[in-house]
Amino acid sequence: MQLTGSEIVIEVLKEQGVDTVFGYPGGTILNIYDELYKHSDEIRHILTSHEQGAAHAADGYARSTGKTGVCLATSGPGATNLVTGIATAYMDSVPMVAITANVNLPLLGKDTFQEVDIVGITMPITKHGYIVKDISILADTLRKAFRIAKSGRPGPVIVDITKDVTAASFEFKPAKAERKKAQEKTYSKVDLKKAAELINHAKKPFLYVGGGAVISEASKEVRELIRKLDAPACDTLMGKGVVDPADDHYTGMIGMHGTKASNKGVSECDLLIALGARFSDRVVGNAGRFASHAKILHIDIDDAEINKNIRTDASVVGDLKEVLKALLPELQAKNRKEWMKHILSYKEDFPLSYPEDRLTCPYVIERLDALTKSSAIVATDVGQHQMWTAQFYRFRNPRQLLTSGGLGTMGYGLGAAIGAKAANPDKIVVNVAGDGCFRMNMNELMTASRNGLPVIEIVIDNHVLGMVRQWQTLFYGKRYSQTVLQDDTDYCKVAEGLGCMAIRVTKKEEVDPAIKKAMKSSKPVLIDVVIEADDKVFPMVSPGGAIEEAFDEKDLGGK
Repeated sequence: MQLTGSEIVIEVLKEQGVDTVFGYPGGTILNIYDELYKHSDEIRHILTSHEQGAAHAADGYARSTGKTGVCLATSGPGATNLVTGIATAYMDSVPMVAITANVNLPLLGKDTFQEVDIVGITMPITKHGYIVKDISILADTLRKAFRIAKSGRPGPVIVDITKDVTAASFEFKPAKAERKKAQEKTYSKVDLKKAAELINHAKKPFLYVGGGAVISEASKEVRELIRKLDAPACDTLMGKGVVDPADDHYTGMIGMHGTKASNKGVSECDLLIALGARFSDRVVGNAGRFASHAKILHIDIDDAEINKNIRTDASVVGDLKEVLKALLPELQAKNRKEWMKHILSYKEDFPLSYPEDRLTCPYVIERLDALTKSSAIVATDVGQHQMWTAQFYRFRNPRQLLTSGGLGTMGYGLGAAIGAKAANPDKIVVNVAGDGCFRMNMNELMTASRNGLPVIEIVIDNHVLGMVRQWQTLFYGKRYSQTVLQDDTDYCKVAEGLGCMAIRVTKKEEVDPAIKKAMKSSKPVLIDVVIEADDKVFPMVSPGGAIEEAFDEKDLGGK
């Protein structure tokens, strides 16, 4: 059947099972938006307040569901406004298809109004990029984009379509979306045997669980591995929810703001088993002293990660879930009573703590955890509040925490929460932000309000850029250059002006009523939590320091 390019775009989206897209219209993409109008009963379009919000919303939709998120933008500034969101998704391996429109083909390369080479701009931050100048390849290009976004290590793909292609007509042949195929085995029996031998001979193994375990949906297998090995396990920021925090084997997060139990345990183990993790600098600290007493086994889908940051003794390249299914029968069940007793003593001696004599972010997160029964989807922005959320919310399952780990994008959280709520209307969805981050994306409260998405926005309001101030306090002689936010902005009034409910909290006893009220609301709610400016995230590892040297307030003499 003969369809226009815009009709083909919509038909392929339906083929791929897309039910929600996020975006902002403009001149070059109007033909596609005209078709969306005609198919609004099949594909929901959520108009964001800014294109960056659309990219983050598509990201949150994808992270919370495992599906591919979709965002739309017009040419020029519309397309470039997606860039930070695309980079955020790329760094954290999030499947996304960004569809942009460009000027007519004869006008390309002539500095035409709102013309940019968005495929060239995003080349370093996408898995692939296409510019479609011929309608005959439009459908297949879009199908390839969805396949690439989900295959192997997921990531964003951009498809830029010239406006004349969206208006032209061509014979369209429907096709069924390809089911995700099991990844072709990239490892050998020798790889698997060596991994099994290392594990079976280890006396003090330690599991280091990363975001790849979430993406591969390997939580069941990872938990079985922990039980079979009777070994302690830590997670990264991206790996939250894979290991049940109620399990005694769980030692908490590893790295710069990880627990002392995790950091010390990894530093003392004789085998570190990295599961879908990339040895980020925020995890490793001083690479020369990281897990220096251990052999290292690395299991990851991306062979480019093997030996990139840390040298390994053995590796298995493949989908983590499939690798573990093959590996588990080769492993001997062990009772490592003494090793676990030693690690448990670290958990008892060095628990996470915070000042209990006043209102703090950790207290708010603990109460949020209790009142939501550890079942909410929680997005965060980036900074102290992000680390406190990772430390004190008990993520019981994968895909509950949505956070920018690799790029560290301030302004990410509210858009991501909107995307997650659109995808999971029956779940409580919360974004925890600092006031420094909130001012970067507060306009997206309009998006939540306009679309009837009752997200809960908790602003940890300390009137400073908290994490940067913490570094300035500890390493820059308390020279607070441009980190004090003592302006007269009333965030509650801003939220109310954008169609939301607002509650200010200044005392511990006000926390529970505020969260309960927000949970019952049918409209978005902002909770402005006012805390002290100099609360700090502990433990902490100094930049470039070894992770076993993590320190806290007691180590600093209470300073």
